[in-house]
Amino acid sequence: MVAGEADVAVGHADQELQRAGYRVRGTVRSASRASQIAETLPGVELVEAGLGSDTGWEAAVAGCRYVLHTASPFPAGTPKHEDELVRPAVDGTLRVLRAAAASGVERVVVTSSIAAVQVGNSGRLLTEADWSDVAVCDAYEKSKTLAERAAWDFAAEHPDIEVAVLNPGMIIGPLLRAEAGTSVGGIRTILAGDMPGVPRLNFATVDVRDLAVAHRLALETPEAAGNRYICAGDEISFPEMARILAGRYRVSTRALPDWLVRLSARFNTDARTAVRFLGREERLTAAKAERELGWHMRPVAESLLDTADSLIRLGLVDDPGAPRRAAA
Repeated sequence: MVAGEADVAVGHADQELQRAGYRVRGTVRSASRASQIAETLPGVELVEAGLGSDTGWEAAVAGCRYVLHTASPFPAGTPKHEDELVRPAVDGTLRVLRAAAASGVERVVVTSSIAAVQVGNSGRLLTEADWSDVAVCDAYEKSKTLAERAAWDFAAEHPDIEVAVLNPGMIIGPLLRAEAGTSVGGIRTILAGDMPGVPRLNFATVDVRDLAVAHRLALETPEAAGNRYICAGDEISFPEMARILAGRYRVSTRALPDWLVRLSARFNTDARTAVRFLGREERLTAAKAERELGWHMRPVAESLLDTADSLIRLGLVDDPGAPRRAAA
């Protein structure tokens, strides 16, 4: 059972589980979304349940051996109040865990984030032993950190149910349908040429298909219970991403100076969000997932190009065309 509306990450997890022979039940926030989602996820039973209510969760987990909890608000901008993200993230996680425990579910895999690992920690390689400092977190980072803390507190109080946690980096990879989530927004912006260049932001990424495999491994590996796993590769900057994309598409590879990004933030919402990440490192290691789960990541160039191809194929961005080649 996968708890979370079938966005790009959830959809690939559904597919990975089906390929491995599991029967999958997923949740949607509203019944009106079910038919649209079912088109890209044939064979997945869909149940209406949302993070803000207990309604539907008992039916969602009934008869399930495992649960993947992947749902959490992920905004494109800054919310008016942090509780818009923190409350549904924490309360929603506890709703899923309570329903799973009451139904006799064997294990729940919670999808957290490196946002619960790295904030307030810098200058060294981070591992699963590190936790973000909520005093310096933004609303999203705080929501992920507190929701994961709540999951571990619940697990300590309910030893009959196993809990494992995945902490993915920025999720990229091919989309399943024409809905571009926040995590691939930067790649769409590069392809669309919405800015005269690309900001110097660094992110540790993970391919959505590799993350789906990590979810399955976290369900199946006995030793995963009671553990958290970072799922992210080496950090890569937006200018480096642009240079990879420029091998196939006509895109700008110019790195925008930080002062210009800060100036643009006065007028542009995307730039305002970007300012917070200027100069921030994302140095983490996925060695624990590789060692204990047998998990591996594909090359980031493959992930970036597959993301771009899907954005264009699904009509979410115009094809920028092939790069111009100098005459021989």
